[in-house]
Amino acid sequence: MRKKLFPGLPVFICITIAAALSFAAGHKVIEGKELEAMMSDGNPMVIVDVREPYEFSAGHIKGAVNIPYDTAKTRMLKELSPNDRIVFVCHGGPMGDELGAILANHGYKNVYNLKGGMRKWNGAVVK
Repeated sequence: MRKKLFPGLPVFICITIAAALSFAAGHKVIEGKELEAMMSDGNPMVIVDVREPYEFSAGHIKGAVNIPYDTAKTRMLKELSPNDRIVFVCHGGPMGDELGAILANHGYKNVYNLKGGMRKWNGAVVK
């Protein structure tokens, strides 16, 4: 019988790869509590909600602007400044990761994505 030397090794490798990809993409994935802290720190930021307009109007994070995912790739480089602190919010996270990587590849330095998107957001929501 063979003993497994490191039974948690596959999980560790997956987590390490995911973290490396996020870092390599040039943007940071943040938790809801981190976003709430950023919202109250007094520094300006742009919260970009990439969900569809009907979802945005049903409820979004206060101060967010709606740039739907389908149009975001063509709009965001025109409408968002590389000097802005930008946080992407979507349904569950992956769309924001993709858009954050695009901005980072264009030299944007302060780009974030809300982990879990609106599904995991426990903060205030406005209509």
